[in-house]
Amino acid sequence: MSIPKRVLLGVLAALLIAAGVGHFVIPDRFMAIMPPQLPWHYELVLITGVLEIAGGLGLLVPRTRKAAAWGVFALLLAMWPANIHHAVAGVQVEGLPASQTALWVRVPLQLVLLAWAWWYTRD
Repeated sequence: MSIPKRVLLGVLAALLIAAGVGHFVIPDRFMAIMPPQLPWHYELVLITGVLEIAGGLGLLVPRTRKAAAWGVFALLLAMWPANIHHAVAGVQVEGLPASQTALWVRVPLQLVLLAWAWWYTRD
C-alpha cells in the first residue's frame, strides 16, 4: 500500500473511532438529526457508534481491512438519510455549524466518505 493511502487509512480510522466514541459521549447530537420515521433513536445511535468504532479498528488490521471497508461503506450509506434530514429539516444542533449552507455541505461530503471507504475495498 502506498504511503499516502496508508496515511489516509489512519485518518479515516481515527475519524470513525472518534465519531463512534461521540455517539456515546454526546448521543443527543446524533439523535437530533435522525429522521423522525426511524424508531429507537437512542439505541440506533449506540449501535452505529459501536459499528463506527469496529469499522475504524477493522480498517487498521490487514486481515479485516477489506471486510471492514465494506462495512464502513454500508454504514455510511445507511446513515446518509440522517444527514439529508438534518439539511432538509434545518435541524440545529449545539456544537455544529448552524448555517443552511453548512448543513447542505455535509450531504455531498458523505459521497467523499463513501468513496474513501470504497478505496480500501480494493487491493
